[in-house]
Amino acid sequence: MFKLTLLGTGNAAGMPWYGCECNHCAEIHRTGVGERTPCSALLEIQVDQNRKQYLIDAGQVNLHQRFAAHSLSGIFITHFHPDHVQGLFHLRWGTNLKMPVYTPPDSEGCSDLYKHPGILDFCPQKKYSNFQLDELKVLPLPLIHSKPTFGYVFEFNGKRLAYLTDTKGLPPKVIDVLAELNPNVIVIDCSYRPGFDGKGHNNLDDILSIQQQLKSEAIVLTHIGHDMDVWLKEHPNALPKGISAGFDGMEILVA
Repeated sequence: MFKLTLLGTGNAAGMPWYGCECNHCAEIHRTGVGERTPCSALLEIQVDQNRKQYLIDAGQVNLHQRFAAHSLSGIFITHFHPDHVQGLFHLRWGTNLKMPVYTPPDSEGCSDLYKHPGILDFCPQKKYSNFQLDELKVLPLPLIHSKPTFGYVFEFNGKRLAYLTDTKGLPPKVIDVLAELNPNVIVIDCSYRPGFDGKGHNNLDDILSIQQQLKSEAIVLTHIGHDMDVWLKEHPNALPKGISAGFDGMEILVA
């Protein structure tokens, strides 16, 4: 088994947008359907009876309630913006275990996590340098954002999954690496609707360009902002073949 569950697919503001009175936010408040929480995911691999779980980003604030002690084999952090690490602030005060946290090299980190790591064992990685976690092979790729940021390509049993958030476009070398690796699935930041040129995050035009360059047949959008979410609801058939919008709780089997 090689599975990714999208725990959260929203940007920092999420959906519904606090204070927003639009029809789409009102509908989420009324029905409870369509909520987007901070962007994060759970990666699961299994060989025979040996099952391992890795968290990708820690934006969910209730990690200590969602995951029993010793149930996570490690955490991959894309970058140290609060909406991607805020769950670590409580988790670090655990006891009787050590949690490896794989990160980009960032001397500042976020707040006092480095100063008071508790059970967290921060393990900075090098861009384009593979490392192995038992059966799982991991390749960190540099992204284009306002803090040092990594995307990750995970390889297990010959299948590959790329998780790429937060970023505005992709560096040319990363495009070349992805074209060579040809991931079975790419999960990627798409914060903004087409035509909106926001900083630090992709819009749909960026995604279409990346799809054309990589010829990828399976792209899943995440880190979706309010206006992009509204645009998707108002244009339900607008995404081209091979691109789909992720949602909280979505399960992706990599096969």
